Amino acid sequence: MYAVIESGGKQYRVEKGTVLLVDRIEAEEGSKVSLRPVMLRDKEVVVAPDALAKAKVEAKVTEHVRGDKIKVFKYKAKKGYRRRAGHRAELTRLEVTAVGGGSATRKATAEKAEEGEKAPAAKKPAAKTEAATKKPAAKKPAAKKPAAKKPAAKTEAAAKKPAAKKPAAKKPAAKKPAAKKEDSDGS
Repeated sequence: MYAVIESGGKQYRVEKGTVLLVDRIEAEEGSKVSLRPVMLRDKEVVVAPDALAKAKVEAKVTEHVRGDKIKVFKYKAKKGYRRRAGHRAELTRLEVTAVGGGSATRKATAEKAEEGEKAPAAKKPAAKTEAATKKPAAKKPAAKKPAAKKPAAKTEAAAKKPAAKKPAAKKPAAKKPAAKKEDSDGS
């Protein structure tokens, strides 16, 4: 059984006993935290919001740590622009202690599905008996579909007038290089 949880805008795949680093959570070290499941997988995949509301993923806050320093350097060539900055992420280490609620949610959704199938079956015979007791209504003629629109005919003046053609642009003649004069000496 595993779950996909959401913490700090990121999603993580967790099982019981998984240790993971997430963005800093406002909780004491050693306290238990409930995480929001996005998906749960036991024998079937559960993604329905009402079923996930019943599912629980609990974790223990092991410690608060700071991530590695990330150096940021901005530079624009030949402009004299240089900016140096750094960043260290504030993180929380969690250990998942429990992933559950999948079997109970599956049973609940299966029961709802079975009730949904039984209810329409019970209503169908009742509807048939009511229809049999009522007099049949007179049938109305089917509404005709509107005729397909034809394209508008061109006016006679537009039909007789040929389309105006633009004259082709003239290209300038290519200049030929001057012929080289040869010496009569042959040298």
